[in-house]
Amino acid sequence: MEKTMTREMQTDDIFYEALVAKDSSYEGTFIAAVKTTGIFCRPTCTARKPRRENVEFFRDTKTAILKGYRPCKVCRPLEQAGETPSYVRELLADLGNDPSVKFKDFDLRKRGIEPATLRRWFLKNHGITFQAYQRMFRINSAFKKIQDGEKITDTAYLSGFESLSGFGDSFKSVFGISPKKSRQQQVIDLARIETPLGTMIACATTEGLCLLEFSDRKMLETELKTLSTRLNATILQGDNPHFILLRKELAEYFDGQRKQFTVQLFTPGTAFQQKAWKALGEIPYGHTRSYRQQAALLHSPESVRAVAQANGMNTISILVPCHRVIGSDGNLTGYGGGLWRKKWLLDFEKENNIG
Repeated sequence: MEKTMTREMQTDDIFYEALVAKDSSYEGTFIAAVKTTGIFCRPTCTARKPRRENVEFFRDTKTAILKGYRPCKVCRPLEQAGETPSYVRELLADLGNDPSVKFKDFDLRKRGIEPATLRRWFLKNHGITFQAYQRMFRINSAFKKIQDGEKITDTAYLSGFESLSGFGDSFKSVFGISPKKSRQQQVIDLARIETPLGTMIACATTEGLCLLEFSDRKMLETELKTLSTRLNATILQGDNPHFILLRKELAEYFDGQRKQFTVQLFTPGTAFQQKAWKALGEIPYGHTRSYRQQAALLHSPESVRAVAQANGMNTISILVPCHRVIGSDGNLTGYGGGLWRKKWLLDFEKENNIG
């Protein structure tokens, strides 16, 4: 009993250090409850940090609530990390149904949305304002219509542009070429997808899904730039048929109803990377393998480090299950989405694989 209490105290000390550092890698690992205020927070809360003796830690929000604590209004621990607010999802759905629509500040206020709040959210999560997002979405839609053979003049006006010159300028600012010269241009569609583990960023071309990463992955921006360069394409927010099936199958997966995915993938890479990624897809649901085992299956037992590097270059999370690879000693090793997500996925699959 004394040893157990000592381990718990050591763990809580680690959690407190993570709370003070606002360490995002601990998201989903613990909830911090402050005795003096009666509120509980997520690890990355920006509110003033309490003294160590005034904090107790729980594994989930349910336990904190049952203990009488209230959710913090600053970090909103009851929401999924990085979750897209419902009012933003509704706006994006309307925009997807009709890309030519233009939401102005007046329209937003009629919906009860403060334009400045929406602007800050888009700058934080997309790096552009909502108005810029709308323009890029319209340009993406227009690009596809031109690719399908529709006339440029008709496309410009049906996409909500008031003049051909304005359409041409906007098109060129995004693609670097005029609409007339865009027949050979490539585009990669981008969308945000909500999951129980947080928001994911998906990218797809006509060939298939080429990226699926958690939005808080530190290497995401580099991955997007690499993908754009490798495919010689422009990445734009937009709809894609592959996203429809992806959303459906991810929802089924997180409901415990799906163990394999049928979404078409498009994963350009070296010959060795392709072999390594294929081997990842062959790890059975609910099971794990070590990097050494993966290397042996590739008939290259000496290439353990190369296998680990190839796994790290995988840009299709969950569907290409690099989370199922662990260290030879059984310990969890690096995962771009965070070790807490890796543990969650492995525990989830193991529980759903019983029987």
